[in-house]
Amino acid sequence: MKNDLVRFGVSLEGDLLRKFDAFIGAEGYDNRSQAIAGLIRKEFVSDAFAHGGPVAGAVTIVYDHHRREVVRKLLDIQHDHGGIIISAQHVHLDHDNCLEIIAVKGPGAKVKVLAAALKAVKGVKHSTLSVTTAGKQGGK
Repeated sequence: MKNDLVRFGVSLEGDLLRKFDAFIGAEGYDNRSQAIAGLIRKEFVSDAFAHGGPVAGAVTIVYDHHRREVVRKLLDIQHDHGGIIISAQHVHLDHDNCLEIIAVKGPGAKVKVLAAALKAVKGVKHSTLSVTTAGKQGGK
């Protein structure tokens, strides 16, 4: 499939267009075309994730390393999901708290299961999951 540039017209209400132009400026896009392409790609990633398609991302957790068994449980879960974990980085935030960043790549459904399992461990104070394209869909 060729990556030919195709032009098309879009009609929007004036107020919506003004808000979109403000969004473009705030997000750092050079023009409307780039912003529209970025929004379309974002939707493709969301759709892939929602339907279990391939994604890449990061699970970020903060936990109290003084809590009994938290480190062992987190490591056990990571070993159980080794097929989708690319790498993990451990950071000591302070005397009591650690930050773990776990890079993942695989089916959205498996990524969701891993993130949910890590978040549910007693001693985890906060958890986020951020997903992006695995490089196959909607990219440049």
